[in-house]
Amino acid sequence: MAHVGPLFDEGFVPERAREVTPLEATGETREERERVRRTCASMPGAQLTNPFGPTTDVYKVGAKMFALVGADGDIPRVNLKCDPDYASYLVQQYGGVTPGYHMNKRHWITVTLDASVPWEVLEELITVSYDLVLASLTARARGDMAPRRR
Repeated sequence: MAHVGPLFDEGFVPERAREVTPLEATGETREERERVRRTCASMPGAQLTNPFGPTTDVYKVGAKMFALVGADGDIPRVNLKCDPDYASYLVQQYGGVTPGYHMNKRHWITVTLDASVPWEVLEELITVSYDLVLASLTARARGDMAPRRR
């Protein structure tokens, strides 16, 4: 195979990837991960599942995912559903927000839990994700659950 440029050079790391430093699960990141889990679990009708195995907690409402949280030991991050325009803004605004890891990159974002995204913003993103999924449910599946967004 012919050499086609720097993308294939040994040791090449895309510019964006250099901005996000891998983290060890320190006490602070474990605490933030638990805070994310508690917030997801507090949403009306939220169900915790592990369809991808014990390393990923998946929070669903009405059988649809609204958050995926990596298990302890992994890089602390959460995948959340997001409006595409808002997702583009967030990726530009915060170094810890990237297009969804292993997800549809147009409709999902990944937030690294490294304090680069303020808790208030992260909490709002969880709520937005929940509301987007809730709005996509049929009236029957939604029942009396109402959107959480203020």
